[in-house]
Amino acid sequence: MRKKESTPKESKKETPEKVRKVSSGPIRDKSRTMNKMIAAVGKVLQKKGYTGLTAPNIAKAAGVDKKLVWTYFGGVDNLVEAYISQKDFFKSTTNKGIQHLLLNPDQLTKNDINALLQNQFDTLLNDRSLQRIIHWEVGEHNDILRKIADAREELGENLFSKVIPYFEHSAVDIRARLALVISGIYYLSLHAKNNGSKFCGIDINTEEGKKQISDAIEELIYDAYNKVSS
Repeated sequence: MRKKESTPKESKKETPEKVRKVSSGPIRDKSRTMNKMIAAVGKVLQKKGYTGLTAPNIAKAAGVDKKLVWTYFGGVDNLVEAYISQKDFFKSTTNKGIQHLLLNPDQLTKNDINALLQNQFDTLLNDRSLQRIIHWEVGEHNDILRKIADAREELGENLFSKVIPYFEHSAVDIRARLALVISGIYYLSLHAKNNGSKFCGIDINTEEGKKQISDAIEELIYDAYNKVSS
């Protein structure tokens, strides 16, 4: 009997190995580490104050080697500056409200100005790190803080350029009025959160006290605009 010839098994088609996507792991890892280090500045600032902002303290809070302070940022000053730039209310690139106002070609309305100041008041009251930065800024001379303050002033001038035309031919000094309101927000917030006592009989640590100041801010801004339109 003739032996049946065996047919060769069909060889499985060789499928090319899936090409693994080249991950940008090292880049992402570096970015994550840098963000951790920037965040660690805030932790140290809250716990130890600005005198505690040293490379060992920041590195320990971030859980990294202190050498990375120089490798990634070139030194403590640059790292601290990166943190303050993120936290500064007016300069922060994450402040979409301010960016929107700057891109708007029209003059700023009283509602815009009031909303901006109310947001600043609320932010400062609730952000311990930002309170520390303001306290540091008014308490001693520091090149980093001066640089941030100058950048803030430059941004402020961009906002003023949209506000001033409305008050140009009036007796209202809107610059001075806003200076008093903003400095009042700074001081009242720091006083309430660090001292804890009342100021002029108002406790802004309570909802009632906070509303009193919030209403006064609105009244001062609306009054300025109303004096021009009346």
